[in-house]
Amino acid sequence: MLLDPENTLFVRGAMPVLLLADAPVHDALPLLTSADAVPLCEGWSIAPRLTLCVVDGPGDHGLVVPALAAPVIGEADGDTSSSDAGGTNSMGDWCADAEHAGGAVVLSVSQLPDRLNWPTLLSSGTARGGFVRVLG
Repeated sequence: MLLDPENTLFVRGAMPVLLLADAPVHDALPLLTSADAVPLCEGWSIAPRLTLCVVDGPGDHGLVVPALAAPVIGEADGDTSSSDAGGTNSMGDWCADAEHAGGAVVLSVSQLPDRLNWPTLLSSGTARGGFVRVLG
């Protein structure tokens, strides 16, 4: 299933995050119950590439994000509307972060927030996801 890049946000950092809104895989991902521990998504994999990012799950679950058109922000950037398309927050940099970390946190929510507040997002009771390993 193709996910509109406007419904995604790639967040750079030592533990990169792919934030999804209104994703068709939402109910297939584990429910997040604590901001302190992000579970491993067993049976899921991610292929971070410059043009497409593929998140593959068990069975028929999975999605493709046209990554080159998706926004990328830095870990410290709180405002999700800001994106540095050509500088230090490029899709290539996010892919390198994911490769270096061995995967990324895939986090599915109903809609993208205006500002990132990780404790609130992770303990909302409706967020789903976890750490997804890079496809080996």
